[in-house]
Parts: sequence; structure tokens; C-alpha cells
Amino acid sequence: MALQVIPEWIVNLDDEDVSFIKRFLLASGSLKEMARQYEVTYPTVRLRLDKLIQKIKISDDTESEPYIALIKRLAINDKLDFDTAKILISEYKKVQRKV
Repeated sequence: MALQVIPEWIVNLDDEDVSFIKRFLLASGSLKEMARQYEVTYPTVRLRLDKLIQKIKISDDTESEPYIALIKRLAINDKLDFDTAKILISEYKKVQRKV
């Protein structure tokens, strides 16, 4: 696939995420099989998939609100707690409304 054709949401994923997607596809989307392969529980794999879904959704927000997308990414990657992320986003939106 040519680099120009790679969707932005894929470009924004790290290597671990891309590897997870590959294994997920090869496991025919079976979370049970993924749990077996990773030697973790089903809920652990489900949580990982949910975080991956959030990352992909956030990449759609990046074009319209890059700052908010950054804050959300930091929260999803456990670099920032969700309460702090909510406060930052709320304050940013207040400032944006005044501009």
C-alpha cells in the first residue's frame, strides 16, 4: 500500500496497536482466541480493543479539534487521568467560545 493511501487513523497508531489489529484479523475477530494468544483474560482483551476503538475515533476528531484530540489521546494512553482531561477540554471550549 502506498504511503499516500494509508488512512490517517492507521498512521496515528503505534506498532503495538497495528500488531494487535493484525492478530485480531488473523483470529477472525475472536476475542476468546486473542485472550488465549496473549495469555490474558477475555475482559483484558476487550479493554484493549475498546481503547483501540477510542484511539481510532479520536483520530477523526484531530482535524477539527487537534488540542482536544491530544488531550483525549493522553487520557486513553493513561498519561492523564480522565477527570483532568475533562477539565482541560471544558476550559478549552470556554476559551474557544470567547474568541
